[in-house]
Amino acid sequence: MEQRSLAEIAHACDDRAVPSQPHPAAPAHPIRSAQADALEPLATDHPIVRFEDVHKAFGDQAVLRGVTLDLRPGETTVVLGPSGAGKSVLLKHIVGLLRPDKGRVYFRGLRVDNLSERRLAEPRKHIGFLFQMSALFDSMNVENNVSFPLSEHTELTLEERRSRVADALRTVGLDGIQQKLPSELSGGQRKRVALARAIILKPDLILYDEPTTGLDPIRADGINELIIKLRRSLKVSGVVVTHDLMSARRVADRVVVLYDGQIVADGTFAEVERSEHPYVMRFLSGRYDPLLDERVAPPPGARENDA
Repeated sequence: MEQRSLAEIAHACDDRAVPSQPHPAAPAHPIRSAQADALEPLATDHPIVRFEDVHKAFGDQAVLRGVTLDLRPGETTVVLGPSGAGKSVLLKHIVGLLRPDKGRVYFRGLRVDNLSERRLAEPRKHIGFLFQMSALFDSMNVENNVSFPLSEHTELTLEERRSRVADALRTVGLDGIQQKLPSELSGGQRKRVALARAIILKPDLILYDEPTTGLDPIRADGINELIIKLRRSLKVSGVVVTHDLMSARRVADRVVVLYDGQIVADGTFAEVERSEHPYVMRFLSGRYDPLLDERVAPPPGARENDA
């Protein structure tokens, strides 16, 4: 979605969100011109998202410390790690809600970390974002919430928008609730409506920020099924930030573990389970070590949701 719209939704989700910060231009990616704004075609041999030596700090707290990562198209990548490890920060760099202090971020071959807000509008049309708290507009009914990106970015008629909304709601199993307000929906229904909004522009990539948080196991499994369904039926790539190991096992083609601002494990869930990294072993078994785990815990009074 365009910057104004995406920022509105982000702040509806979390009014403590960190604003985007200007970042000076750096040398262009070797496969792209520094002046080119066009997205390259999706191809299995090119990453859909690339992080190159990305660093990010908030004050004295370093959150990302040299993350280099290629995300492959057509896959669902799950990002695991403790609170404060930088999982949500990583997502926000993809859509330009945050800018790296150092390093580069690419989406479909286009460097996005140094684009102006106006130029970010085009790549954002191809990225859906499911925020942790759904971030629906309370004053809008379901139909208007889901159709908001269509109103912002298309010239579709009212009837065409309504048809697209109905299709998106059917995809998430909720057609028929168009006139309800968010306050009339359960937590699981709000997640599904937010997911319908995230897919309404038929994106190439969906970012899921803690998609099962606050849901009972049955509703959470319903969201997991939807993530799998969208990858298979819409051929959409996904990045899922979660603490839910059951969800990660269900939806992940690939798992990346962040710890202390760096990637410490990368592979299938089964491969990550065999990791001998001390933190990965503790995380997967749920064992706490204050001498190690407090290294990434936010200091007193810090805003934990910022990371």
